[in-house]
Amino acid sequence: MPSAKTQPARGMRDFLPEEVRKRDYVIGVIKDVYERYGFEPLETPAAENIETLMGKYGEEGNQLIFKILKRGVHEGTGEADLALRYDLTVPLARVVAEYRDKLPKFFKRYQIQPVWRADRPARGRFREFYQCDVDVLGSYSMMVEAEICAAASEVLVKLGFNDFCLRLNHRKVLTGILGIGGVSLDKHDAALIALDKLDKIGSDGVKKEFAARGIDEAAGDRLLGFFSDLSALEHAAEIAAEDNAQQAFSKAVLGRIVEFVKDNEIGAKGVDELQSILEFADAMGIAQRIKIDPSLARGLSYYTGAIMEISVKDLAGSLGGGGRYDNLVGMFLGQEVPACGFSLGLERILVVMNERNMFPTWLDSSPADVMVTIWNKVSVAESIKLAQELRAAGLRVDLYPEADKLGKQFKYASSLRIPLVAVLGEDEQSKGLVALKDMQSGEQRAVTRGDVSTMIKELLAQRRNDAT
Repeated sequence: MPSAKTQPARGMRDFLPEEVRKRDYVIGVIKDVYERYGFEPLETPAAENIETLMGKYGEEGNQLIFKILKRGVHEGTGEADLALRYDLTVPLARVVAEYRDKLPKFFKRYQIQPVWRADRPARGRFREFYQCDVDVLGSYSMMVEAEICAAASEVLVKLGFNDFCLRLNHRKVLTGILGIGGVSLDKHDAALIALDKLDKIGSDGVKKEFAARGIDEAAGDRLLGFFSDLSALEHAAEIAAEDNAQQAFSKAVLGRIVEFVKDNEIGAKGVDELQSILEFADAMGIAQRIKIDPSLARGLSYYTGAIMEISVKDLAGSLGGGGRYDNLVGMFLGQEVPACGFSLGLERILVVMNERNMFPTWLDSSPADVMVTIWNKVSVAESIKLAQELRAAGLRVDLYPEADKLGKQFKYASSLRIPLVAVLGEDEQSKGLVALKDMQSGEQRAVTRGDVSTMIKELLAQRRNDAT
């Protein structure tokens, strides 16, 4: 067993080459999709002033912020003036407030960086992990929500997911439901924290949470009765429209919400905005992915409008989430700036893709396309030149670092899963050839030195085609 001194801190991980390649693959897909939707890259520091983060994430979030103690003579006080960023949204709001005059009217940015939370580590839950965010600032249009949902959906489809849905709700709808249900305004946040756990702990668990948080029992029963009716609606929708159950259910739920909150002005406005999002999502071709879910609350206190979360069948937790937060930038700027964003959870995506063997077969653990051998000490310079020629042609090339028995060099290449090995022996050098060995089939062919890079690319392309 490894010594505790050599293990990383709990909830944090080392990533070996094979894992890094998988992470880079997923990040590459995410970047490609985000950029095709017009989002620009942004990076912010790992540490923020502590006052920037505190009070932005609700009571539970504040407890999970990694604080950094004051340095030098102040260290003994136990006070903190900095903290590791908890997410990428609050730093974005700070950036917008700081550089408002330099940014476009509609600022569309993506950001892929690590965040830190002093959480209890568990399966798929880490203290250091990456978030992959997209946000649009400057527009109140519901088209923003639909476009963000479309981008997130396209990422997952390109990665191979086909059994996910985008759960969609609205903070104003929740306010209306709680108001009609009889929950006092000062208990709304407490009720939302409990309701956000409905899919995890069930009605009985939420009822106990309501009691623990001081929610009136009659009000709690009315709310749970409302959500119980929705479960029956979902079953009816599935029976009535097997091929289009999601959209049928969403329409049925909206109708039930309208009926429930019709006398609440705030709730009715939230319903109108949800309907607009669904219309835009339909035009973007993703309406079948969206499921209206009034129990979705999301625990962050800065959301002001639509809230979204990606759920995958038979998977506890989500692969990402987000929503509208029109008030957050105003905390720094002193004026309201409309904003909406979504964050994909890279770590959870990787866990699920590994468990389901979703990575493409061509994404192997090989560090190189070809390895150049060293025939003997006299031929070292020629082997170096060949390696450089192949690298200049755009190939990934490993150069065996010393003269050794050819069998040992082949064995080394095989251990690294390098598909091809180039041998530049005395006979090959005298004839202007390179011997190219396929490590999978064992076949060896002589190729003129000027054609070897082209041959390697053809063989690699063939292997990739065979794999797919």
